[in-house]
Amino acid sequence: MAYQVTGSGPQDLVLVPGFVSHLEADWESPVRARLLERLGSFCRLIRFDKRGTGLSDRGPIPSLEQRMDDVRAVMDAAGSARAAMFAHSEGGPMAILFAATYPSA
Repeated sequence: MAYQVTGSGPQDLVLVPGFVSHLEADWESPVRARLLERLGSFCRLIRFDKRGTGLSDRGPIPSLEQRMDDVRAVMDAAGSARAAMFAHSEGGPMAILFAATYPSA
């Protein structure tokens, strides 16, 4: 699972991507790069490419529950015990399931 941590601040923010994402390509888009820079100006921004997308390994399409577990794995790898979720598109249901499953995270 490819992930990236940028920015600094007292709060962690996990950006849960939509259907398509690419950690490196986001920096090449002026609009996306500006969003990431702004988010990273007040928090530690944790982003990832979901299984099968962007820089993450290819494989069978995972279930919503498996993808939700991937959020936990990324947070653990980034050293984040608690974070706010920011999701868009297909990432919304995954973030909601994560928040309901791990309300203290």
